[in-house]
Amino acid sequence: MKQIVLGTAGHIDHGKTTLVKALTGINTDRLKEEQLRGITIELGFAWLDLPGGLRIGIVDVPGHEKFVKNMVAGATGIDVVAMVIAADEGVMPQTREHMEICQLLGVKYGFVVLTKTDLVDDEWLELVTDDIRKFVKETFLDGAPILPVSAVTGKGIPEFIKTLDELSPKIPGRSSSGLFRLPVDRVFTMKGFGTVITGTLISGKVEVGEMIMIYPSGVTSKVRGIQVHNESVNEAVAGMRTAINFQGLDKASVERGEVVSTPGALIPGYMLDVSLHLLKSNRKPVKNRTRVRFHTGTSEILGNLILLDREELLPGEDTVAQIRLDSPTAVVKDDRFVLRSFSPVRTIAGGQILNPVPRKHKRFKPEVTEALKNLSTLPAEELVGYYVAESGYMGVSFSDLKVMTNISEKNLDGSIQNLLSKKKIVLIDKESRIFLHQADIENLKKEMHDFIDAYHKANPLKAGMPKEELKSKLPDFLNPKLFILILNQMIKDKKVALDEDLVRLEGHKVSLGEDQSGIKIKIIKAFKDSGLTPPYLKELVEEHKMDPAGAKEVLTLLVDEGILLKIKEDLYFHTDNINDIKTRMIDFLRKNGEMSAPQFKEMAGASRKFLIPLLEYFDSKNVTIRIGDIRKLRKG
Repeated sequence: MKQIVLGTAGHIDHGKTTLVKALTGINTDRLKEEQLRGITIELGFAWLDLPGGLRIGIVDVPGHEKFVKNMVAGATGIDVVAMVIAADEGVMPQTREHMEICQLLGVKYGFVVLTKTDLVDDEWLELVTDDIRKFVKETFLDGAPILPVSAVTGKGIPEFIKTLDELSPKIPGRSSSGLFRLPVDRVFTMKGFGTVITGTLISGKVEVGEMIMIYPSGVTSKVRGIQVHNESVNEAVAGMRTAINFQGLDKASVERGEVVSTPGALIPGYMLDVSLHLLKSNRKPVKNRTRVRFHTGTSEILGNLILLDREELLPGEDTVAQIRLDSPTAVVKDDRFVLRSFSPVRTIAGGQILNPVPRKHKRFKPEVTEALKNLSTLPAEELVGYYVAESGYMGVSFSDLKVMTNISEKNLDGSIQNLLSKKKIVLIDKESRIFLHQADIENLKKEMHDFIDAYHKANPLKAGMPKEELKSKLPDFLNPKLFILILNQMIKDKKVALDEDLVRLEGHKVSLGEDQSGIKIKIIKAFKDSGLTPPYLKELVEEHKMDPAGAKEVLTLLVDEGILLKIKEDLYFHTDNINDIKTRMIDFLRKNGEMSAPQFKEMAGASRKFLIPLLEYFDSKNVTIRIGDIRKLRKG
């Protein structure tokens, strides 16, 4: 069954709470202070069964100017508003501010309730009614019914119920298939139940036993019980006024303004891209970096308004902007918000979230502002492409795209498949479903190509760049799977080649200069002729008056080419010489079964300083195995 929430609005002492009691029998002023002072301070809740069979939730909001922030919290999630105006006073300051707030929050349905009609005569009532018609002109209540009532005499109450009953079928229901989100408007402890959270479930659904997360704090818990209109239920769906108690959740760990959702579903952030409307009722413009109070859901957060394309916004104007907050919030694209001035506190502006997790924008960049202006009208596929591109090298996951786009899971999946087939985006992690824009893939390929090319130029005698060194040149936050994906693509496209652990540009060959060619010949001859008593590089440099750095590069090249073998630090042998002694040693072991160090010394004709490293080298290569003071041929 469709769920609807009715909210009251209007100036203090215009009879909102009395009207709700006359309709439902419930006094929503539950606090002792409220009852003593006769004013509503906190949000109040009730419900009403309509003749058509629909049970609606009712949120009663405070009318005093000091408690407008509570009114904004209560207005979140309402589907229809009863704008309450007292017949003896007419339109007052908070009547106007509440109307502006409802407009900014996108409320589309409602009617005016003219209360305290028992205190005025018919002539006065007619004058006030005319004034109200002028007040609601060009608002969502333009042409809506104006219902005269008296909570004292009961006059007009049946007409109120009838009007609401007739309007309810025209109000669209909320989707229970989207993200589960419940902005918290009350937190309290109930004996025998523990911590209880209440709020209007604005999307999705929640069941008993389900795991939840509190955003932005990240606290997790399990749903222990659910109540809707004081009745226990197993499930609550979008549009319901809901009370949930949680298993082992401390009351101090949750505050009004936080959002209950499923673990990992939302993305807390300090910046928001928004479309913004500055109210005409403002007396002066709003300047860039103005300090503001940001209201969304049931939260109030301080922050700065960044105007991206101008220095000031005039009353009545619209623009796109970025809001930078002092503490994080967790919102979804298209969520509505209200801005109130820092001091004196008054509602000044509002709008919709365009990007809940944007980058920090530089001002006066036409391409940025144009892209943001288009976000509210882009088709789903282009919208997904935009957010994937905005994510840069980080990439973006399917679950994050749900928050960024506010598109149903089915439509989001379809848009992604289309973009994949057109090769505009790339799936870089199948398990986490992370996507990167093709343009960023190409940019990374170019960066990797340039890193390898620069390495070749700096190290002309090296066969290639170590793979891990190439990876270290890229941003630390890069998905490890992305590096492998791009490297494999470049190999497939014959842009680079991978030789063991060295990456080189396709076609790259080591090219020696004339001097280096001479050095190479001298080093090869020296190591070949020395047998198993090789020289040290330092000795060769001094003997042949070589450049030490150049000689070291040539030596490294000879190792890379397999001409020389590095046995240990500063000790190299010609490969032919190593292969020769290896063959003779294996033949000896096959005939004799074992070999001592003196026997190997006699066979090699080498001194102890070369003998021990050679024996240890063959052990490390699994040719021999040491048992006590002898070596045997390793099996296999």
